[in-house]
Amino acid sequence: MQILDRRLNPSGRSLPNRQRFLRRAKALVQDAVRDASAKRGIRSADSGGEVSIPLHGIREPTFHHGDGGVRDHVLPGNKEYRAGDEIPRPPGGGGGGGGSEGSPDGSGEDEFRFVLTREEFLDLFLDDLELPEMAKRRLVEGSDPAWHRAGYAVSGSPANLSIARTMRNSLSRRIALRRPKPEEAEALREEIARREAEGDPDDRLPALRAELERMGRRTQRIPYIDPVDVRYRRFEPVPRPVAQAVMFCLMDVSGSMTEDMKDLAKRFYVLLYLFLQRRYKHVELVFIRHTHEAAEVDEETFFNSRETGGTLVSTALEEMRRVVADRYPPADWNIYAAQASDGDNASGDSQRTARLLTEEILPACQYYAYIEVGRDGEHGMPGFPRGPTDLWRTYETLVAMGAPMAMKKVRHRREIFPVFRELFQKQPAGGEGARA
Repeated sequence: MQILDRRLNPSGRSLPNRQRFLRRAKALVQDAVRDASAKRGIRSADSGGEVSIPLHGIREPTFHHGDGGVRDHVLPGNKEYRAGDEIPRPPGGGGGGGGSEGSPDGSGEDEFRFVLTREEFLDLFLDDLELPEMAKRRLVEGSDPAWHRAGYAVSGSPANLSIARTMRNSLSRRIALRRPKPEEAEALREEIARREAEGDPDDRLPALRAELERMGRRTQRIPYIDPVDVRYRRFEPVPRPVAQAVMFCLMDVSGSMTEDMKDLAKRFYVLLYLFLQRRYKHVELVFIRHTHEAAEVDEETFFNSRETGGTLVSTALEEMRRVVADRYPPADWNIYAAQASDGDNASGDSQRTARLLTEEILPACQYYAYIEVGRDGEHGMPGFPRGPTDLWRTYETLVAMGAPMAMKKVRHRREIFPVFRELFQKQPAGGEGARA
């Protein structure tokens, strides 16, 4: 049986070579992906595309013959030097090798441009991100099973053929059936040839020839490898325990949030959504919008509703507490929250917000991320730079007390990707829980 793989390689290139190139130039391609991501819109955030990497990052080392020892060279066109003269170094201390720097006439080498698929783009961008403190709650059986070895089978895919077990079965069968060994047949042939050359005093040639013919027939009847010998490695799906988690997305949509601010917050949440869908199969999302009132909404309403009003941050935390109590007991769930706001809050609500976080929300959370959005180059009154908002000062106090929170400010869309990476960067073991 022959199996031919007629799947097309992406973009007409060799798939193994493409994967080998990505592994070798992974660091350079990742930097290029992050630079390209900062310029994308919401709709194209997860698409592939063309990235550029410097040429020096893709050159491979080569071997060449050395110029050791004493050698005489004839340089045609030399009018300045004679044998024994010392040749001065070029100006600036450079060597004689040619580089890829730009020349006076503007010639040079371009950067290497490489097209990534959507899957490759997301894999490289999200490679070193994770939800902090995951898997500290009860594990549940996941729908994505892990495949484990489960003995051998008499049928299967050629890729799963067990050569060692097949050859062991073949050897056992040949020994049990007493299949003639090749060296035995060869020794018998040599004996027959010797007797034919030297003579046959005891007239044993007919018996020896009959024995050789019998051994040949027996060898043909007992093949070296029989279909009954073939064994394939067998695999069975085993449910894989995964940690169940929920991410609460809290967004301020009050009147103080301009369309530019809401756009920054939406970009952050779109990136968060892609990250969770790509890296975790068992993370639920809860969307909560708030003005002076808060409500759990669906994804479409969360991103597109134009509702507005006053600002009471505590209402969002109250709604989150209610949802946690109803559906997500902290003993069974990893609970995360990401909040986006412009930092404004009604007078007197900051104290209630701090109390809710300290007593209700943070004790149940694995991690709480807060981004504060604003206008690019935003300032207060002329001559007075805008100071920290009430909400920022409240959260800063909690972080100083060791709360599992991270805080970042975003003023422009180009800052969304770097801030996102800082908030969800994979932390070394024993790292600090709070990042500001």
